[in-house]
Amino acid sequence: MNSSFGYTLLTVLVVYSALCLFLFLAQRSFIYFPTPASGNSLAEELRIASAGESLQVWRLNPGASEAIIYFGGNAEDVAANSPDFLQLFPDHTVYLVNYRGYGGSSGSPSETALFADALAVYDAVADDHSVVHSLGRSLGSGVAVYLASSRELGKLALVTPYDSIVEVAAGAMPLFPVRWLLRDRFDSQQRVGGLDNPVLVLVAEQDRVIPPLRARALADAFKPGLVQSRIIEGADHNSIGLFPAYQQALMGFFAI
Repeated sequence: MNSSFGYTLLTVLVVYSALCLFLFLAQRSFIYFPTPASGNSLAEELRIASAGESLQVWRLNPGASEAIIYFGGNAEDVAANSPDFLQLFPDHTVYLVNYRGYGGSSGSPSETALFADALAVYDAVADDHSVVHSLGRSLGSGVAVYLASSRELGKLALVTPYDSIVEVAAGAMPLFPVRWLLRDRFDSQQRVGGLDNPVLVLVAEQDRVIPPLRARALADAFKPGLVQSRIIEGADHNSIGLFPAYQQALMGFFAI
């Protein structure tokens, strides 16, 4: 009995350790889902250099005084937002950023890479506008928060955001020590305390990818009075953009 139990325990430990090693080595494949290159007949293509890589950025409404830089989700073709954003933000120039490895951008995604790319895009376009705002969705909310903590931004809109990827992963995989395993942590909660930007947080009521609890934790980390928080009833993580309440909230927030 004792020998059998010891063998079983050893087997469980070996399998568990192997799974932990797999999660550590493959973790970025669970965070990033690069999209293939696509066309965009409604936008102008820009090429922006970032640390030796070439980023594909789509520009809508060129020449407007105010700009919005958009950072999308982990499996999002940002070009697909063009028709909606033309209607939502007719008075803004909008920059749709393809992360490294996404769309027509070269390189491979990582937290460090996405942060560097956000700075590169901002630095390339800021002089053309009186003010630059940012809009980040899902994974992109962490990139937008980082940009706000590193450059002078106007308004900051966060759609289905999280306090940190670590907390999201810990909730999804409670049996694994993800707090020790994760390299790309996107710890937005630790970055927002010093911000003074007006902030809009849009939460999908039925979100099963990023639980609303994580968005509330992020909103609570900002200074009091900065955040407008709106729950989009009936929406889930992927459908939130289809709801009129979502569209109206974004239009009103960025209205000039």
